[in-house]
Amino acid sequence: MALKGIKVIEMAGLAPAPFCGMILSDFGADVIRVDKANAPPLDRQGRGKRSIALNLKSPEGIAIVHKLCSKADVLIEPFRPGVMEKLGLGPSVLLSQNPRLIYARLTGFGQNGPYSSMAGHDINYVALSGLLSLLGRHKSNPLPPQNLLADFAGGGLLCAMGIAMALFEREKSNMGQIIDASMVEGAAYIGSWIFKSRDMPVWSGVRGKSWFDGGIHYYETYETKDGKHMTVGALEPQFYQELIQRLTDAGVENVPDQYPDDSEEAKAKMTDIFLQKTQEEWRTIFDGTDACVAPVLSLDEAPFHEHNLSRGSFIRNTKGQYDPAPAPRLSRTPAQAQNNIEEPSIGENTREILMHMGYTTEDIQKFVKNKVAHQINGSAKL
Repeated sequence: MALKGIKVIEMAGLAPAPFCGMILSDFGADVIRVDKANAPPLDRQGRGKRSIALNLKSPEGIAIVHKLCSKADVLIEPFRPGVMEKLGLGPSVLLSQNPRLIYARLTGFGQNGPYSSMAGHDINYVALSGLLSLLGRHKSNPLPPQNLLADFAGGGLLCAMGIAMALFEREKSNMGQIIDASMVEGAAYIGSWIFKSRDMPVWSGVRGKSWFDGGIHYYETYETKDGKHMTVGALEPQFYQELIQRLTDAGVENVPDQYPDDSEEAKAKMTDIFLQKTQEEWRTIFDGTDACVAPVLSLDEAPFHEHNLSRGSFIRNTKGQYDPAPAPRLSRTPAQAQNNIEEPSIGENTREILMHMGYTTEDIQKFVKNKVAHQINGSAKL
C-alpha cells in the first residue's frame, strides 16, 4: 500500500480528524489513536486504527505521547489553538525532538485570526467560506449540506492531502513541517470553481435560480409515482435531445423545450411527467443512455446498485453493514481497508502499544494502576 511504513499518531476528536486518520490507515499507514480514558465512544471512522487510552492530565501520560511522537511520521491534532501547547505537546517541542515529524493541525477557523479561538461547527465554517449563501432553494434560508463540505471535504480530506504532500516533500528535505488546516479555507478551496466562474451564465446571482441549485428544469430532482426520486442533469443540448427522445419513445407527450420562455412552467411539466411512473420504470427507460438521468438511492440501496456492485464500491464491515470503499484507486498500491477487523474500542490496544514502545510489564501495570493508562480488557485483540 502507498503509505505502508508510515506511523501516524491521531489525537482523538470528532468527525474531521478521524476521517483524515482513516484515509491514511486505508492507504497503509499504521495509525494509533490517542484516546482519553472513559471517554464516550464517538469515533465511527476507526477502521484499521489502534487505540491507546491515556490520562493527558498526568506527566506520565504526556511523556508517553512524547515517546510515541518521537518515532512517528505524522501527528494529527484537532484541538483549538493553544491546547496542545498547554499540554506540552506543541509543535515547537515535538519538532525539536523529531525534526521529521509532520504536525497536522486541523481546526475550524485555523491557528490565528479573530475567530481562531471560537467554538464552531461545519455550518459556521461553510457560512464564513461564502459558500453557504448559495445553498438552498429560492426564497428559502441557506441550507447546510449536512456536515460534508467543511468537516469532511474541506477538513479531513484536504488535511490528508496536505499530509501526503508534506511526506513527499520530506523525501527531499528530510524535514517535517506544520500543517495549518482550516475548515473555512478548505471549504472555500473546494468551492474555487464557484468563486472563479461567477462571470459565467450558469450563475444568476440569486440562490435557487442558477443551473446547479434547482433553478432550471433540466438539472433537478423529481419525485416518482412510488414516492422515490430521479435526478436529471441533461445540461448539454445533445443530452437534452436524448432525454426528449427517451421520453417520447416511452409515450410521454408535452415534453418542455430545453430553453423555454417560462422556466417555472417547464419545471411543472417535468414534475408531472416523472410522477407518471415508478423509479424502477424510469430506470428501465434511462439506464445505459446519455440522457443524464439516474435514480436517487438511499444509503441502504446504494451498495446494491449493479454499478456499485460491479466495482466493489462498498465493503461489508464486521457488523454486516456496508461502508464506502476507499477512493481513489491506485493501480499498483491500492488501499486495503481492514473491514474484517472491528474498529478499536477506547483503550483496546493500550498494553500492546506500550509493550511495542519498550515499556516493561511492570511499567504497564503501574500505569494502569495509577490511571495513567487504561486498558479495556486483559489483552488486546491482535
